[in-house]
Amino acid sequence: MKKILVVDDLPENVFMLQDRLEHEGYEVITAYDGKSCIEKTLNENPDLILLDVMMPEMSGIEVCKMLAKNEATLNIPIILVTAKSGAEDTKEGLEAGAFDYIKKPFNRIELLARVNSALKLSETHKLLLEAEQRNTFAATVVTTNHKIKQPLTLMSLSSAAIKRELKKEEVSKEAILKRLSYIETAIKEINDVLNQLNSIKKPIFSDYIKNIKMVEFDNNASD
Repeated sequence: MKKILVVDDLPENVFMLQDRLEHEGYEVITAYDGKSCIEKTLNENPDLILLDVMMPEMSGIEVCKMLAKNEATLNIPIILVTAKSGAEDTKEGLEAGAFDYIKKPFNRIELLARVNSALKLSETHKLLLEAEQRNTFAATVVTTNHKIKQPLTLMSLSSAAIKRELKKEEVSKEAILKRLSYIETAIKEINDVLNQLNSIKKPIFSDYIKNIKMVEFDNNASD
């Protein structure tokens, strides 16, 4: 069930929207001012916000701007609800980050059409985000495997060489120390790979083989 946050300082307006939306099968949560709207958005993570523009203390435009700047809420579509009908008012709302505008008074068909459109956008974005996360995970696995395979092989060969050396009647301390230095180098290389992966905030992908991607280790990727 899709969750919609309805925000208006007038309880009768909230009730009217809530009644219509619940009748259509949506879960509705409510808020009566800008501050509580932001709090409930962060706590409830609604699929859509119907936000009144004219509210005391904090207008819907101000709320919209704040939600659009917050990484946790910027992808939640907002439909501004207002009695204003001027082009400049609409422009201001869209520039603030709103997805759409509904002018008061509105009819049920228009309301549901705009709500459905916004929810489709939200669902599409979630699917794209999930796909991106899966691709990032797959690329990270490929990258890690590619980058640490050689040092792991070196560690394995060095370990085998040390075991062979220890079985000899005359053990060469120099040979063992040499192999241990190889292992230390391999450990450092693996740590470097893991640190680089951990520092990447915006991964940049490059082709590996066929349709398989890997994460680039580039200074720009961790900006």
